[in-house]
Amino acid sequence: VSPQSVDHRRTSLYGIRKALFTGKRPRDHANEEEEYGLARQIKKHKTASIVHEKNQVEAPSEVMKSAVDKMENEGDLIGDSSQVHSLPTIQGRHKDLKSVSPQTVSQLLSGKYDDVISCYQIIDCRYPYEYEGGHIEGAENLHNQALITDLVTSLKQSNPTRRNIIIFHCEFSSERGPKLLRHLRNLDRKLNSDRYPFLFYPEVYLLDGGYRAFYEQHQSQCNPRNYVPMLHQDFSKQLRHFRVKSKSWTAGDKQSMRSRRHQIDASPLKMCLW
Repeated sequence: VSPQSVDHRRTSLYGIRKALFTGKRPRDHANEEEEYGLARQIKKHKTASIVHEKNQVEAPSEVMKSAVDKMENEGDLIGDSSQVHSLPTIQGRHKDLKSVSPQTVSQLLSGKYDDVISCYQIIDCRYPYEYEGGHIEGAENLHNQALITDLVTSLKQSNPTRRNIIIFHCEFSSERGPKLLRHLRNLDRKLNSDRYPFLFYPEVYLLDGGYRAFYEQHQSQCNPRNYVPMLHQDFSKQLRHFRVKSKSWTAGDKQSMRSRRHQIDASPLKMCLW
């Protein structure tokens, strides 16, 4: 037997042993490469998806931070930080709200700001018997949270392009007016959370001193020209009725505020995004 024949047999035997004991055949190598390539593609796709989701989460935060920084630096911007307030504001009792004087509201009714404001609403947050006893000309009586919610949600469905300016007040603008103004802003923020800082009502004010202050200075712009206090003895029954009614939405308002505080504490900004 020639040396070449022996080497050939050894080579053949080695190949057979390798095939038997490793359990692999030439085709298996190709399959392994295909599976490895597929695994790499899946991993790459998952990584890209995670990065995309992360960017989508971080992007609104950057937009939010930019808007908040702009409002802090420029000071007198309206809620969507697009421009300054149309009406002159004063330092009112509620530091977190923009207040206007009775004189400014009187001038607004007289048309002084027609070249600046195309649409406005005056929201009277007093109880109906107070409103019927005398109110500012053109004011609407929305005295509970449900009515304010209807106002905002109806505007959402109409998707308006015009600016809507609102002035809130109650008897003294100390409790009911500010509370409903804050409810409107909180709901507005919630409905537009995906496109912050956009708002349906970016420009809202509180009438300083309420209806009492306005009535004392501008009776001619009240209809009827009268003032019925909330604690008027002739309306004690109606007062009890509306106070009982208000407890249901007041409880909901407190729960909403607790939830809102929790969201603010969990936010990296930790501030009221007015």
